[in-house]
Amino acid sequence: MARKVVGVAAVTAGPGLTNTVTAVKNAQIAQSPLLLLGGAAATLLQNRGALQAIDQMSLFRPLCKFCASVRRVRDIVPTLRAAMAAAQSGTPGPVFVELPIDVLYPYFMVQKEMMPAKPPKGLMGRGISWYLQNYLTNLFAGAWEPQPEGPLSLDIPQASPQQVQHCVEILSRAKRPLMVLGSQALLSPTPADKLRAAVETLGIPCFLGGMARGLLGRNHPLHIRQNRSAALKKADVVVLAGTVCDFRLSYGRVFSRSSKILIVNRNRKEMLLNSDIFWKPQEAVQGDVGSFVLKLVEGLQGQTWAPDWAEELREADRQKEQTFREKAAIPGAQHLNPVRVLQLVEDTLPDNSILVVDGGDFIGTAAHLVQPRGPLCWLDPGAFGTLGVGAGFALGAKLCRPDAEVWCLFGDGAFGYSLIEFDTFVRHKIPVMALVGNDAGWTQISREQVPSLGSNVACGLAYTDYHKAAMGLGARGFLLSRENEDQVVKVLHDAQQQCRDGHPVVVNILIGRTDFRDGSIAV
Repeated sequence: MARKVVGVAAVTAGPGLTNTVTAVKNAQIAQSPLLLLGGAAATLLQNRGALQAIDQMSLFRPLCKFCASVRRVRDIVPTLRAAMAAAQSGTPGPVFVELPIDVLYPYFMVQKEMMPAKPPKGLMGRGISWYLQNYLTNLFAGAWEPQPEGPLSLDIPQASPQQVQHCVEILSRAKRPLMVLGSQALLSPTPADKLRAAVETLGIPCFLGGMARGLLGRNHPLHIRQNRSAALKKADVVVLAGTVCDFRLSYGRVFSRSSKILIVNRNRKEMLLNSDIFWKPQEAVQGDVGSFVLKLVEGLQGQTWAPDWAEELREADRQKEQTFREKAAIPGAQHLNPVRVLQLVEDTLPDNSILVVDGGDFIGTAAHLVQPRGPLCWLDPGAFGTLGVGAGFALGAKLCRPDAEVWCLFGDGAFGYSLIEFDTFVRHKIPVMALVGNDAGWTQISREQVPSLGSNVACGLAYTDYHKAAMGLGARGFLLSRENEDQVVKVLHDAQQQCRDGHPVVVNILIGRTDFRDGSIAV
């Protein structure tokens, strides 16, 4: 199904909210609809030095599409309805609603805390008592009156018929069309299976990124996985469907000057990022991506393209994969060859799996070698590069889809953020399986830092016994190293069985180092 559920997080005031800043920014960049509910000091005590009282609204306005502080009990429901609609409308994203403590508690409890126990004496005392009683009355005025319920209508932009027709005409004349699908393609209202059918009907070779990974399943002939930059240079028409020209596409420099670029995105600012500098769109469509693809299918009505173009791209894929096989056959000097390990993971991964990936170097390798088995089965740090998302994503994935096997691929640096969450997994009996690519370093950083600065300071880690640390929290732990190199598949199956028996699992894999710059791998 398409992504149409709003995530909800409730946290305490002050440091509880500041601890969410990175997560909320990640949701903003990932365009994930998220409702953040934050506590706050009582309305009467704000700006008076109350515990954990800070200006939370100023902190979250740059991060959220909608921010509101509820000041009366009767405003809770309409504020939440407006927030939920804002989170899903247009370009989805996070919203923030501040709920001071006195709008959350029952009337008699707030009255007890706010009003003096004994009738005050003197003019000043009676004046303060009157003020407090009036404040309490306003706080709860209309709180018990019926409120409209149910979701508000969403504002989702759609491509105009004229724009769709223009794109259809350009594509109909293409000889070497190419499509790049991003996360926005999987947004509601278009279901993933309907989008997949549309892409197959179009017959245009495509690259999949973000949440669109896995849309076509495993080893689909239209899905091109390698050599994206070279393919984009050769294409005469490129459809950027929910993909933007940021660092992932070299800010638009990856395109040929002669290519016609069609781009569709819900966010106009992102859609035109770096345009007229490194690239120029032939047609820029502000609208829902999935709906646009369906309209392209209607407009092209059985249009086909010469098969030699797709075959040329597939042959380049096969050559790259042969290079991987050759690299996988190279024995590591001291530790396991990560390319070989990840190929075995790819062979072992079940069809009902969800892949969560968290890290830099090891995950960069995995992105080339491990394929999600279906749509909405891949979760990664995203364009923000947010290390530490792994355990939270795994928790959410397993709770939302309990029948799926959740496999988490971690770099050893990234795993440092998630290790303690195995205590959460154990306590709540949530079986997830973590594979830690342990190369004893922040390798993605040190590879650049050492040649430039001649120092590995702050980049060195150790071949730590992460599996033992997880066992100390009650999880199951396994070690893979050169000593049991011929047992990789057996260990993976044993770990998988422990996970199926209800236990969280950590497999600590001692690996050499990889280098995917320019497609090379150094073990």
